[in-house]
Amino acid sequence: MIEVENLQAGYGDIAVLNGVSLRVGANETVAVIGANGAGKSTLAAALCGLVPARGGRIVHQGIDVTATPAHLRVRRGIGAVLEGRHLFGSMTVRQHLTLGRLGARSVQTGEKRFDEEDVVALFPFLLDRLDDAVELMSGGEQQMVALARALLLQPQLLILDEPSTGLSPLVVRQIMKTIGTLRERGMGILLVEQNVALAAEVSDRAYVLSVGRIAHEVQAGEWEEFLADDQLVKAYLGS
Repeated sequence: MIEVENLQAGYGDIAVLNGVSLRVGANETVAVIGANGAGKSTLAAALCGLVPARGGRIVHQGIDVTATPAHLRVRRGIGAVLEGRHLFGSMTVRQHLTLGRLGARSVQTGEKRFDEEDVVALFPFLLDRLDDAVELMSGGEQQMVALARALLLQPQLLILDEPSTGLSPLVVRQIMKTIGTLRERGMGILLVEQNVALAAEVSDRAYVLSVGRIAHEVQAGEWEEFLADDQLVKAYLGS
């Protein structure tokens, strides 16, 4: 699905990512966890093409997309809901969903595509809010609108940057349930998340990012052992 090799990126003279390597396969949810300032959001932005790579490679479905512009990565099947959601306050839910359809990847013959009925099934409240401006919605509702828009782009890989931040436990639970549904449909998901307990609940495995590098990997079946090691968790996550 996606393979990242020795990725380096940053802002101006500041290097943030210093040789990050990771992979995400289809039908797999992989978490990137780490303390504040570890470089998690920069990694998400770099994979989307919003922060240019200074070195290394990003390979999606066998194609090197390291220098591919952000909008063309979307067309290739890399979708994202980044921190801040990037919604347009005065626009309605329906208009945001239309934006998703307009920028969508062309699906292959026989491949199931997401349509408006699918996202309404995932987030039923949308049906009664299609003509409401998103600025009138709660943070949780806005997060689900952003996720619905991203799904209409027909992504093969979905990058979620801190999807639980600032949301109620009920909304977080619904979003995590959605992640499980998407994985069952064959989607690869990269979950960038500071809430390690939440990441452990929904992810197959994880990479621990520390000061712009992968400091540790949590393999499938190792979550319990990792969480039980208080010194390791404190060293990498600061908690």
